[in-house]
Amino acid sequence: MAISAEAQRNHDALFPNHRSTLKDTDPELIEIFDNWAFGEVPRDGILDTRTRLMVQLAAIIACQAVNEYRVMLGGALNVGVTPIEVKELVYQAVAYVGMAKVFDFLHVTNEVLQSRGVPLPLPRQSTTTVDTRREKGLELQRQIFGDRIDQMYAQSPKDQIHIQRYLSANCFGVYYTRTGLDLKARELVTLSMIASLGGCEPQLAAHVAANVSVGNDRQVLLSTITQLLPFIGYPRALNAIRVINEGTSA
Repeated sequence: MAISAEAQRNHDALFPNHRSTLKDTDPELIEIFDNWAFGEVPRDGILDTRTRLMVQLAAIIACQAVNEYRVMLGGALNVGVTPIEVKELVYQAVAYVGMAKVFDFLHVTNEVLQSRGVPLPLPRQSTTTVDTRREKGLELQRQIFGDRIDQMYAQSPKDQIHIQRYLSANCFGVYYTRTGLDLKARELVTLSMIASLGGCEPQLAAHVAANVSVGNDRQVLLSTITQLLPFIGYPRALNAIRVINEGTSA
């Protein structure tokens, strides 16, 4: 077996002049994986290259694969994902993966950007303040999820209502209202993170509906999971596809 011309071409577009040490120690596995992940998989789906790399980066953060993230971040920047887009998906991960898991990825992102001469900090992308974030976040939640948000507030036990306020003011009022990624991209990277975490199917179902609400249809969602499959494995990908099937029409 040899790496196909198509797979090599796609790999070289991401990693020009890169020589993998695994090609020397594990050539059989690299041939199998590269032909699949860089040859077959990119053919199956409708995501453009930039979007494919962004959802893969989001998934890799959720999987805690910091070394792979460093490599794939370089590839993403090589194909036109901007530093601001990268930073925004890392910031978005704080709400869905948690700062304990995001911390190392933030440092790696800064190291890679600085190695490429990108001055830090990047321009601010916040559009809300402490005083406006809850109102703006709640407005955005209602736009995406409809009257379900008011039902969640009404049905929340008193000792848990602060979680609903956090979701409105922090998750949506702070992160979703930022510029740098549009709403469709934010929802797509969010879905990618939740699918890659595993065990979060109720939240995944909610964000399947949210993606459809903002314009990411069934084919976009299935294409996204297809592009994540080489990095997250079959069990989590198949679970995500089941949730997508339950929440969308074939």
